[in-house]
This record gives sequence, structure tokens and C-alpha cells, in this order.
Amino acid sequence: MSLAHRTGDVDVSVLVPAKDEAENLPEFVKQCIDALSDVPYVCELVVVNDGSVDDTGPVLQLLAQQHEFLRVVTHRSQRGIADALKSAGEVARGRVFVFYPADLQFLPSEIPSLVEPIRSGEADIITGTKQGPYDKAIVSAVYNRLCRWLFGVRVTDLNAVKAYRREVMDVVPARPDWHRFMVVVAAADGFRVAERPVTLHPRRAGNSKFGLGRIPVGLTDLLSVWFILRFGRKPMLFFGVSGGILFVLGFIVGVVALVLRFGYGMGFRPLLDLVLVLVVSGIALFGFGFVGEMLAGSREELRSLSRSIDRIAASLDRDNQ
Repeated sequence: MSLAHRTGDVDVSVLVPAKDEAENLPEFVKQCIDALSDVPYVCELVVVNDGSVDDTGPVLQLLAQQHEFLRVVTHRSQRGIADALKSAGEVARGRVFVFYPADLQFLPSEIPSLVEPIRSGEADIITGTKQGPYDKAIVSAVYNRLCRWLFGVRVTDLNAVKAYRREVMDVVPARPDWHRFMVVVAAADGFRVAERPVTLHPRRAGNSKFGLGRIPVGLTDLLSVWFILRFGRKPMLFFGVSGGILFVLGFIVGVVALVLRFGYGMGFRPLLDLVLVLVVSGIALFGFGFVGEMLAGSREELRSLSRSIDRIAASLDRDNQ
């Protein structure tokens, strides 16, 4: 049990995005060995070198030669955490994944406490709740409050380390920065969510990869995820209702314009322009709704096809065994 070999079954895969973390990686791997050597399940470490420009590549090569449980994936250029988790998940062998950064702000000693509720069947995804001082606490609090309000997921912190079943990766879109919404997307798909406290430590070396410039990106992504989860399968619910409201408003304004013109002899040209804008906008939104319905239908067909392929593949694996 404990640390994995080059071949064989693995229970838990720790997925580690690393961008310019050459100074932290040796200590991170050492702490993983200390934390995971005695656990009652087999663990591996999958580190993704996400386009680093420092010595992260050579450091990882040396560490991989020294430790069989360490696997390395390399991106030629920086592609972000979401892509890094996807790349790591494609080569990982575990049934449970743990997302853990390499900057040592979260210590590997807390990985077992995140994994255990999943192994015991208590939950499907565990999100860490940061404990300790945090220099972006206000921004994080606003983000988490918005997520709880929009998505109804009652956990304190959605943007820290996580442990989750491998199947969660199948429902989370691999879009840039959407790893932040893994919990809400998984919860919307029926996965059980719980949280555990994790201690946040000061960064030991290197620089933070997150700045204030990510706030507008995060807000637009938040609205995109909300829209997709709310109307992704029924786009006509949004576009049709909106188009209908605009069309009815255009009809009412048109009636008012006619009454004013022929009942009171008052011509008001801006009302006619408003009628035109409202009616055309309503028709356009209806059109978007029909196109959205066709795309949603195609997506459901692809999901059904993917599930059929997975069932066939599983059946062939059982037959081969």
C-alpha cells in the first residue's frame, strides 16, 4: 500500500499544476512522501509542468528518476490550471483525484483528511475551507457569497484544494479557469459535496500567479457558468421568454402609437422607432432560442453516444478479463 510503483493499480492520484515552482517542488515531494507513505491505499503524484520558464523541468526530471510514484506531464506553453488538471487526469490511474498546488501554501499532510470522506462513501467531492490569514480574503468572500447565492451550493470555500471522484472530471467542462467552478458544476450534476478545513500557509518561494486582473475574468466566467447551468438544456426558456416579452411590449407600444396618432392627432415618431426595435429584438431572440434548442439537442445526443461508448468499452474490458 501507500506509494505507487511505475505499474499497478492506484487508488488516489494527487494532481499538481506547477508553473515556475522549481524551488518548492523538492520540498513538496518530500512532504508528500511523509504524508502518504503510511496511508492504507496506493497513491501517486502527477505533476504538470505548465510552461515553466525556470528550472521546474530539470527539477521534475530528477525527482521522477528518484521516485517511482511521481509522474510528470509537460506543457510547452502555459495553458492554465484547468488544462493542467485535464492533462494530469488523462494519465492518472487513481479512482480518486486530489487537486493540490505545488506552492506549499497547503501542506500535503492534509491530503488524507480530504480523501477519507470520499473513500468512506460520505461524499463525491470534498472542497477545502481555508483557515488562516489570506491576503485576498475580501475578494474570495465576495466570490464565494455570489456562488452560494447563484448556485445554492452551501459550502464555505469553493476555490481551494479539492478531492473528488474520477467521474467528476467527465462533467466539468475543460475550459480556461473553469476549475474554479468544479464544485458547483458537479453539484448540479448530482454529485454529493462536503467540505473540510485546510490550513493556508504563506508562500515559501516564488510568486503568486493570481492578480487583481483575474477579477473581471472571474465575474464573467461566473455569469457564463450560471447561464449554462440554468438554461443550457432549455435555452428557449431564456431566449423565448425574453423574446416574447419584447414582442408583447412592441405590440403594446404600437397600439399606443396608433391611438395617439388617430385618436388624438398626435404623431410621435420615436414611438414607431421603439416599436421597430422591440419587435425586431423579440423576433431575433426567438431565433436564438431555436438555434440554442438545436445545439442543446445535439449536445444531449453526444452525451448519450458517449455513455453508450463507455458501456461498450466497459463490457469489452470485462470480457477480456
